[in-house]
Amino acid sequence: MTFVVAEIGINWDGNLELAKEMILQSKKCGCNAVKFQAFTEETVKEHPEKNRLIKSSISKENIESIHKFAKNANIEWFCTPMYLDAVSLIEPFVKKIKIRYGDGKILFENKSSKLIDAILRTEKDVIISSEINPKKLKIYNNPKIKWLNVVPKYPCTFEEINFTEINDFNGYSNHCPNIIAPITASILGANIIEVHITSDKKQKFIDNPVSFDYNELEQMVNQIRNCERIKK
Repeated sequence: MTFVVAEIGINWDGNLELAKEMILQSKKCGCNAVKFQAFTEETVKEHPEKNRLIKSSISKENIESIHKFAKNANIEWFCTPMYLDAVSLIEPFVKKIKIRYGDGKILFENKSSKLIDAILRTEKDVIISSEINPKKLKIYNNPKIKWLNVVPKYPCTFEEINFTEINDFNGYSNHCPNIIAPITASILGANIIEVHITSDKKQKFIDNPVSFDYNELEQMVNQIRNCERIKK
């Protein structure tokens, strides 16, 4: 079955009640997991809305609440750590750890970093977004890593997505505002689908330009599940 991840990311805007709602809605829509992000002020210092980003980061103050919400909703949650200490922060709570495209780019040169090394030393499954075919990388054969094809553009058009090498990846991370993009990736063989979600497209949540609302999320998941039944 396709593993569908709802990327809550920073669209909960530091509001724990909204985070709880988004987790519950993701479960209701049929998703298998939700994902958050963890960063420091240094990580986002150049961003014009850095204060909003900081309050939307997984931290010591909110991680137990997020974990409780996900547990009560009976849905897995995991996180993208963007600084070294975040790895040890989230490790006791998650089964998976995501390496974002920006941090994983160093792998395109067959190099590594302290952050990546720390993540790989954990016993967790690792998911990495890449626009480069991972078969070209030395680290490709690491059995604990799952690779997601991504277009690193916010947002991208459907025409900018190249699905020709999708089967060299384990899945697809979406930045296209059209639900046909992740559905197409699933039909073509992607076993992991990651999409950004929002509670309200009328609000000015930072990731709204690449996010699906609950209705779109439910439609997408239903289409993916329908395709799975047809394949059987």
